[in-house]
Parts: sequence; C-alpha cells; structure tokens
Amino acid sequence: MLHLRTTDFEKMADWARAQLPEEACGLLAGHVDERGEAWVEQVFCLENVDHTNEHFTISPKDQLACIREARAAGLSLLGNWHSHPETPARPSAEDLRLANDPSALYAILSLEDPAWPSIIAYTQDASRTVKRVMISHEE
Repeated sequence: MLHLRTTDFEKMADWARAQLPEEACGLLAGHVDERGEAWVEQVFCLENVDHTNEHFTISPKDQLACIREARAAGLSLLGNWHSHPETPARPSAEDLRLANDPSALYAILSLEDPAWPSIIAYTQDASRTVKRVMISHEE
C-alpha cells in the first residue's frame, strides 16, 4: 500500500498541469513501516530535462539534492513519479523497461482528462514481474 495525502496528490497534479504538454516528474520520500506499507511524507516536483511529452529524465544533480534533503529530514527515497499528459495512468513499455530498481515505487499520474487526474503505482521486481500497488489517499 502507498499512503499519499490528498494535498500531495493535488500538488503533483498541479505541477503536472503546469508542465503541459510535457511530462512532469518528481520523487517521493517518506518511510516504509513494519508491514511494508509506504508512507509519502514529501513530494518533490522536478524539471523534466528532456522537455517532451513522451518520456522524462530527472537530472542526477536534482536527484542527489532531493536525496540529501530527504535524508536530512530522516526520510528515505521511496521512488519516482511522472505524468502521462495524454494517456491513461498505466506503465508504458518504456516505463517498464526503465523500472530497474526492485525496491522503488513507480507512480504515474494521468492527465488524460486534466480536470480529473488519476494515479496508479507499481513495483517491478528483479525478474521483471510487475505488481500494482494500491494507493490510499489520506488527509
């Protein structure tokens, strides 16, 4: 389970809308509890240095800065998120090809209908098996 505050979801959606027509991206930081459930405590909204609507890249410099900020706050990097400006919230072939960290969560926010964004999350283990992760929106 991925626990995501509604305000953080709205922050992600607002950032994604502001980046249209490009894909938006960022990182998720928080902690994993004893049951293995991930709790997002900080959402990072970052520049897609590719500036395209087909894929995203977060600069290594920005990634490192976020990791340092998260660690300073006692948080762990949980994974990344990106938007699909025109398509549903489901991993593309490229998303799955690039999901190389079995410990990471990957979230996709769809702006297929910008007024009604949707989000999914998944993991992909070392054998490339994809598992959907349920998302709980919390206040």
